[in-house]
Amino acid sequence: MPLQSLADVRALLTQLPVPDQAALAGAEARNGQLTKPPGALGRLEKLAIWMAGWQGTDRPRAAKPQIVIFAGNHGVTAKGVSAFPAEVTVQMVANFAHGGAAINQLAKAFGAKLDVHALDLDRPTADFTEGPAMSEAEVVAALQKGFDAVDPAADVFVAGEMGIGNTTAAAAIATALYGGVGWAGRGTGVDDAGLQRKESAVAAGVELHKAQLSDPLQVLRCLGGREIAAMTGAILAARMARVPVILDGFIATAAAAVLEKAAPGALDHCVAGHQSAEGAHARLLEKLGKEPLLSLGLRLGEGSGAALAIGVVQGAVACHSGMATFAEAGVAAG
Repeated sequence: MPLQSLADVRALLTQLPVPDQAALAGAEARNGQLTKPPGALGRLEKLAIWMAGWQGTDRPRAAKPQIVIFAGNHGVTAKGVSAFPAEVTVQMVANFAHGGAAINQLAKAFGAKLDVHALDLDRPTADFTEGPAMSEAEVVAALQKGFDAVDPAADVFVAGEMGIGNTTAAAAIATALYGGVGWAGRGTGVDDAGLQRKESAVAAGVELHKAQLSDPLQVLRCLGGREIAAMTGAILAARMARVPVILDGFIATAAAAVLEKAAPGALDHCVAGHQSAEGAHARLLEKLGKEPLLSLGLRLGEGSGAALAIGVVQGAVACHSGMATFAEAGVAAG
């Protein structure tokens, strides 16, 4: 679907599909007949039923996962907010292409298709402490890139990112959406002075653009990055295609939060894959009402935590869709 302007995105947010109620009811009924005590599989049961509602079947599947990594560069890195130079983004994209990164191994482990999209790495966004990170045309182009990246035939979707400086952009987005302080963390491992620079950049950006920040899509334009906007577009596209989404870490969750703030309920097709070690991620998940499936101290990005959670989702739907009912197994129920 071509996106010509942010108005087109706003229009889509008024047309969001909802879960299939018949499939939900069928999955609930099936869950009650499986050869296990009621509730014995805990959150896995709710996870499988949630998948059923979006896939429109009482026997959901997770055999065709898709992971897409978006990469972008940020002008705010000029303020010394990262422990690594912007050139690392290009180098890591090459590593993804050659199969050498953690996400490559995790995608293979869970049978996921992995795609990588680099977004104008030779043209970083503007420094958001001095002006808007992107023009409307630029943010719409990034949203479109994400929107087009989703395979409608996927049965679960993960958006990941690579972009030196993007924890600063994500912290600025979270600050603009929810207010308060303390959204900036250590990201790639900045020292105390680096953290101070991040906090200062976030505060300066939010102050500079305060007239625009009542609109979540303008928050994305003024403070975000191309890869963040692409994740926002991909999560929206997945909703339109009824593809369940597993959210990754702080940056991906900030990208998703833009949609939820613009249209409450826009993330009903999303589950939090993990809680990362980035300090504000737990706080952001709480704002969204999302309980993470995993908490392993990860802070890598790349979609890695969400990719690990694919295994949890696969386990949930395998049990739900593959287990025998009491009647099929000839086992007396209760």
